[in-house]
Amino acid sequence: MPKWTFEPGHTAAAFCVKHMMVSWVRGHFKNLNGSMEFDPEDPANSAVELEINARELWSGDSDRDDHLRGADFLDVENHPKITFKGNQISISSANEFKVTGDLTIRGITRTVTLDVRYLGQWQTPFWEDGVDKGPKTRAGFLAETRINRLDFGVRWNDKLALGGVVVGSDVLITIDVEAILEE
Repeated sequence: MPKWTFEPGHTAAAFCVKHMMVSWVRGHFKNLNGSMEFDPEDPANSAVELEINARELWSGDSDRDDHLRGADFLDVENHPKITFKGNQISISSANEFKVTGDLTIRGITRTVTLDVRYLGQWQTPFWEDGVDKGPKTRAGFLAETRINRLDFGVRWNDKLALGGVVVGSDVLITIDVEAILEE
């Protein structure tokens, strides 16, 4: 099975959560590390491992970012990594799969399913220290899922008038992956 390494500079995760009952707060994690086994001719036997440095959270507001990194939310001092490991693959179509595995946030692991779209592959240059060491085969993937943050111990909230809350429970997650085929 071909092995692929995620290219950190082109692999990222984004999240969005309902805020004040009426809008969405969005945030990002850049430079994700990971690897996978994947053959587009045999996707059912794939496997993936992904690691996110939770300290690199960015939402565009430094005070909010500090709060999200703190003990009320991700508690990055005690849980600096978010991980996903999956190898249960269900094929939806030629380029769409469901990947089920273990997501760990704040030291709590739950089974989640990612909806994954294979975006294709291409021979590309590969620049390292100003030298093209290509060609390298790159592949792209888009993964999406929805989790309940309460399932991972992320419980901070405050109440609004008429029964509303400051932060919604559902978190929408999108992961963009650019992977390089290992030689």
